Amino acid sequence: MIRPAYLTDKALTTFIASALTEDIGEGDHSSLAAIPAHATNKAKLLVKADGIIAGVELAERIFRFYDPALIINLQKRDGDTIKRGEIAFTVEGSSRSLLSTERLVLNCMQRMSGIATYTHQLCEIIKGTSAQLMDTRKTTPNFRLPEKWAVLIGGGLNHRYALYDMIMLKDNHIDMAGGIEKAITNTKAYLINQNKKLKIEVETRTLKEVKEVLRVGGVDVIMLDNMSPQLMREALAIIKGEYKTEASGGITELTLRDVAECGVDFISVGALTHSVKSLDLSLKVFE
Repeated sequence: MIRPAYLTDKALTTFIASALTEDIGEGDHSSLAAIPAHATNKAKLLVKADGIIAGVELAERIFRFYDPALIINLQKRDGDTIKRGEIAFTVEGSSRSLLSTERLVLNCMQRMSGIATYTHQLCEIIKGTSAQLMDTRKTTPNFRLPEKWAVLIGGGLNHRYALYDMIMLKDNHIDMAGGIEKAITNTKAYLINQNKKLKIEVETRTLKEVKEVLRVGGVDVIMLDNMSPQLMREALAIIKGEYKTEASGGITELTLRDVAECGVDFISVGALTHSVKSLDLSLKVFE
């Protein structure tokens, strides 16, 4: 997996610091009250459901950020297949530190592993076609970094990370701009004026709109939104490979293969991040 631009040490540290502040605040009074300062323990990350593990590297970073003295021994790495009853890693050191970081580690890993598992399942459905599975910006506020990261771990692609790294002219942009031509020409002028080089994607809802984008030109990707497989095939016949294409809108496990077989380059599925079920994991103390 190529490490994406958003996965910087600074971004990860900022995320971890903010999450720990949210959870611990002025102090983990339960642990401070009940556990002696000198107490130590060893815990294991127990897998309680089959899937793809994700968030191992993030867990390491959380433990070491909070208490550099903690010792982590990995049995699994991000992207590995896991089975119920397996141990992903062990961690040992200060009992207070283990208790204070437990929930953040589990919250991240359970959510990320659920996303990676579902992403892997959908990638398997379209295996053998030319289509690639992508996520969307339908992510949890302040949790986008782990969610997008988990999609990559599961074998999917990240679409744009945020509003600033790509231009996507969707139906509302087009309608508010006064049509496809005005939206595209305004965008080109803006990029020249701002001296920015950003890819441009335009959403289309009908064959007429596809033809309009082709007439105006100068974009990178044409999105085929909420089109039936038959309509997509007609659109692709018109586009003739001149631009990359993305299928989007209400695509499910049941329709995914049919869409992929149309010949689109990308398929975006918001459910990868907004509707996924977390994978069952737990951190258990042992001797």
